[in-house]
Amino acid sequence: MNDYASIPFVTEDGEEVEFYVLEQTTLNGFHYLLVEDGSADPEEEDVVVYIMKGAAGSEDEEEMAAYEMVEDEEELISVSKVFEQLMEDTDFEVE
Repeated sequence: MNDYASIPFVTEDGEEVEFYVLEQTTLNGFHYLLVEDGSADPEEEDVVVYIMKGAAGSEDEEEMAAYEMVEDEEELISVSKVFEQLMEDTDFEVE
């Protein structure tokens, strides 16, 4: 368990997965979250993280915000560079 804020994410199959928000930023009007699923071993230096993007039309305050995984490689690379700058002691490798 860690000290980061957690958010529920519902997969396409309807399964709810808990993600922990490591960092967040806004680029070109889109909100991005850097998250991990909490399965990382604290002894390990390598952690698998995901970048999620606020879905269009999810700004309604009465509903939960909708996010989707960023899958476009160019977008992943550019957003990961921003997160790398925000988290100074962290190196990112896009796979």
